Amino acid sequence: MTGAGYAAVVVLALLLFAAGLLLGRRTARPLRTSDVGTPVEHATFETLHTASLAAPPLRAGLTEDSARRSARRLRSLLGTDALCLTDRDGVLVWDGEGDHHGRDVMEQVAGVLETGRDTAFRSGCDDLDCPLKWAVAVPLTVDHRVLGTLVAYAPRESAVLARAAGEVARWVCVQLELAELDRSRTQLIEAEIRALRAQISPHFIFNSLAAIASFVRTDPEKARELLLEFADFTRYSFRRHGDFTTLADELHSIDQYLALVRARFGERLSVTLQVAPEVLPVALPFLCLQPLVENAVKHGLEGAVTSSRITISALDAGSEAEVVIEDDGTGMDPQRLRHILRGEGGGSTGIGLLNVDERLRQVYGDEYGLVIETGIGAGMRITVRLPKYRAGVHGS
Repeated sequence: MTGAGYAAVVVLALLLFAAGLLLGRRTARPLRTSDVGTPVEHATFETLHTASLAAPPLRAGLTEDSARRSARRLRSLLGTDALCLTDRDGVLVWDGEGDHHGRDVMEQVAGVLETGRDTAFRSGCDDLDCPLKWAVAVPLTVDHRVLGTLVAYAPRESAVLARAAGEVARWVCVQLELAELDRSRTQLIEAEIRALRAQISPHFIFNSLAAIASFVRTDPEKARELLLEFADFTRYSFRRHGDFTTLADELHSIDQYLALVRARFGERLSVTLQVAPEVLPVALPFLCLQPLVENAVKHGLEGAVTSSRITISALDAGSEAEVVIEDDGTGMDPQRLRHILRGEGGGSTGIGLLNVDERLRQVYGDEYGLVIETGIGAGMRITVRLPKYRAGVHGS
């Protein structure tokens, strides 16, 4: 079962329990005249609302802060007298009555942490006035690893609470799994950007500085302009914040890169840019277009090619922005291109194309991968479609 499917099953089970529990509470008192809907609908709404409030902290992982911020909501879902969340090292939070039980929790859940199995136990409290006489401990497991436990306390043994604690714990596990996926995604994006930065060839840096140096005596003003372009280009390429940027910023960095390339190759390289102003604010993954332009320059001027024309357009396409990068260079064997996009090698060119294709699909879905038209000696045309708006994608 997929993570999303599993989450749906867990939430459904939780809803069924909580709806019944809250329905019992609501039918014990008259409904207000302002209430709208059936008692079951109210119970479902309250459960969903409580769960939605508990979820965001847990998406940060199982920490003392996330446990503290979510514990009261989780206890409300269960309707229990006290609730405790632990990791493998100790108690993260105690919410409710009888916090003196906290000193014994880790000893009581040691078996749960070891085996990953639920357990129920009597609290062993000597205080006759303490309402906490019985508890159930459920493991919090992600990817077959027990990260901690959820312990629910009650005045007496309850099979209903045991089942409910199990469902709530599994719902918590889904949130923790999503937290780990978020962390993995962030680490993957950071690794991909490091790979792209590694592609900024030392030869390009050396050649750019050499080109700038060549103008120092003959055209000092041009040398100064190119040095500023070089500084801004490297500052943007090696920035440390934000997974996303705007089309305006990415195109500006590309323009700086091309200025440095033209300083070296002069009239051998001709570049045409066509940009619709209305698409400039569109957000996209950081360093998404730059590798494609670098690829166009490389293929446009490699070998015995004496001159090359590169065309870059960013146009309005209704709900999308369409970016096309085209060169008239050596092109590529389509079979080799298919191998590259399957991750089967291809050198620095392959890393760039595959990296960008995978990142676009990861952010927007498979229908937004690169569309590449090429052939040996026929140049290359790369089309990138970008939704003008996608939740969670914001330029920075």
